[in-house]
Amino acid sequence: MRSRAAAYPLLAVLAWGVMFPVLASALTRVDPLNLTTARYLLAAVILVAVLLLREGAGALRSGGRAAEVVVLGVVGFAGFNLLTSLALEHAAPQQVALFVATTPVITQLVRWARDGVRPKPLLLGLSLVALLGVGLVITRGSLTGLGQFGLGGLMMIGAVLGWGIYTHGASRFGEWSPLRFTTLTALAGTAAMLAASIGADAVGWQHAPAAADLVAVTPQLAYAVILGAVVAVLAWNTGVQRLGAANAALFMNLVPVTTFAVQIARGYRPEPVELVGAAITIAALVAANLATRPRTRASALPRTTAVTDPIAVIDPAAVSVR
Repeated sequence: MRSRAAAYPLLAVLAWGVMFPVLASALTRVDPLNLTTARYLLAAVILVAVLLLREGAGALRSGGRAAEVVVLGVVGFAGFNLLTSLALEHAAPQQVALFVATTPVITQLVRWARDGVRPKPLLLGLSLVALLGVGLVITRGSLTGLGQFGLGGLMMIGAVLGWGIYTHGASRFGEWSPLRFTTLTALAGTAAMLAASIGADAVGWQHAPAAADLVAVTPQLAYAVILGAVVAVLAWNTGVQRLGAANAALFMNLVPVTTFAVQIARGYRPEPVELVGAAITIAALVAANLATRPRTRASALPRTTAVTDPIAVIDPAAVSVR
């Protein structure tokens, strides 16, 4: 059962890993703010429709928590996605994706700071090992590669911090379904994105896309909306509920590795140290999955174990589906 549950976060991170190169290719025709806004306007419509079908109109009410929803939506959805799209103008997709690999460590440290839940040493250690493997993949084993991030790196630091705040707040909505929390915060974030895009267009920082530009990036938008912002998010939330936040977050290390693989398919040729790094990351994830499986005695009766970890991560690419 645990192996089946692992399929959900695996599907999500593979979809998000592919999305970075997809979004980067769309930025040649549409400005980052407008691209992100268009993506989430469409995704929000789909999420609202699904929420209405599954939980009814009452689920669209904030239940007196409108202020929290708006803050988390603006900081998490809008902040993370807008900064990530802007970063893609200054750094390669695989470089930007490296920052997403900090999610497992951040998730555990945030829970430790807020709830006093000390991370398991083995799980934290494997997270760091997986992150080391990702670093080898992206930097080719040389720390000088980190200096090439520049402005794009600074933007991603802000994006990851914003997602950390969103993650922190998500644990306060345990009585809401993942679909409801995602939809309402996405609506708030989308409104902020729309306001930012209108303002940027008005002052000439960017230009509203022409119809021909939107048609040209239709395939990229279709992927980013349907797979990146809807299917992947729901799969991720399911995986978090079944595996727990800390275990599911480990899979985020595969986002930059997946992005790296896409770049190889597009003609990039890796060095041996990069392949070693990919192998380290995958091995750490497998080890973490095996080490955290519940051990049962043959004579013991089967019992249901509830997952007590709060939902900690919902759509990081949303980035860049996050």
